[in-house]
Amino acid sequence: MEFANEPIFQWISQFAYEPGMVYAAILGMMLLSSVGLPIPEEVTLVSVGVLAFMGSHPEHFPPPYPGAPVVNVHMAAFIAFSAVICSDTLIYFIGRLFGRRLLYHPRIHKMFPEHMMRRVEEWTHKYGAYACGIFRFTPGLRFPGHLACGMLKYPVWKFLTIDGAAALISVPTQIYLLAHYGEPILNKLRQFKMVVLVVLGLLLVYFLFRKVRQRMAARHTGA
Repeated sequence: MEFANEPIFQWISQFAYEPGMVYAAILGMMLLSSVGLPIPEEVTLVSVGVLAFMGSHPEHFPPPYPGAPVVNVHMAAFIAFSAVICSDTLIYFIGRLFGRRLLYHPRIHKMFPEHMMRRVEEWTHKYGAYACGIFRFTPGLRFPGHLACGMLKYPVWKFLTIDGAAALISVPTQIYLLAHYGEPILNKLRQFKMVVLVVLGLLLVYFLFRKVRQRMAARHTGA
């Protein structure tokens, strides 16, 4: 497998027949990824999906002994989704608690370049709470983006609804597709993500257009 050369996969694959360790690794790696550390969330999800595929195809990937426990795709998908939502919500509340000064803290500022921070601010002001859906699909902007959503005190229910919907589309889907089709689905998965991003962009444009029309109508009525 070409993906076998990925360092994260090489590390986590040593626990291929210790599912408890894999589930714990999902929790830890998702949390570290959400706070901006260089542990790509997508690589973790793909690695877990590939392990689930290996476990369900013992004829191609013989276990170390008969009846060895394997990664359960349903459990892995549930844990990954829960870990993502909990991590995103934690970052949101950190931003809500500490406010704008945290976004420009020297350590945070060192991790994320000026142009990246400007993009976060532009998107949060332009799209409002809907921006958190874009941040979920934009790896480099997830951490500062979710911080910004908390700082701007977007309603918790709206953040959870939008972020949860975006996570539900991307997180379990990757694990289930890889567990069923294996590594060959990776290229199709990248195309799927691009389609999702385009659809989200069109929805955001629609909501913005409707909001502008409502404001213009209100001004016209007031006049």
